[in-house]
Amino acid sequence: MKNSMQAVLVTGMMFLYAFSFGQTQTPELPAIPKLKTAQESYVHFFVNAIGTNLNYGDANSAVVDYKKPALGITIGASYQAGICHNLSVVSELYFIMKGGKLDEGNPFTDFESTLRMYSFELPVMARIHLGKFHVEGGPSIAYNVHGTQKIDGLTTDLSFGDEAGTYKRFEGGFQVGVGSTFTIKQKKVYFDIRYCHGLTNISNDREMYNRSVLVSLHFAKK
Repeated sequence: MKNSMQAVLVTGMMFLYAFSFGQTQTPELPAIPKLKTAQESYVHFFVNAIGTNLNYGDANSAVVDYKKPALGITIGASYQAGICHNLSVVSELYFIMKGGKLDEGNPFTDFESTLRMYSFELPVMARIHLGKFHVEGGPSIAYNVHGTQKIDGLTTDLSFGDEAGTYKRFEGGFQVGVGSTFTIKQKKVYFDIRYCHGLTNISNDREMYNRSVLVSLHFAKK
């Protein structure tokens, strides 16, 4: 009987030891980190202001003192596709007014002149998000639908083609910009400023490249 009691006590002590050892040695499972959500995808429509000018290549230094910017607008739509928490792809399609002005006495026309291009443009950009701010950049392609030139008060339509005295329909370029997203009274505010650099010589007579600065501001409900 005595031996049986001892066996029971020894067995119980071994069980308690094994149980307590198992409790202390079981490692805690690491916390599963929360996955960062991708940037939101959305479409918005806009009407924006734009300041445009023309660069005349090698002859630009000869007319730089006569150059004046031309103000215009862009009307279109933008789509942001969220890829991950700090990256999205933005594509846009809009109507844009481009061009530039030269003061009286310039070496090209001698008179005050204004050149206007009316185009549809399609940029595709990568947008990197840094908190509330973002940077972006990518190529663009434009189709020039119509154009006018005003010299000494007389306005004429531009001709498009490959001959001397005409202008090109298609135009390539690139765009870079910065922006921010913030909240005001339950509304999201999107602000973006962008530099647009034309790579195509749009004239068949002399070097002429479009340059513009696009400022965008729009609101959306949260």
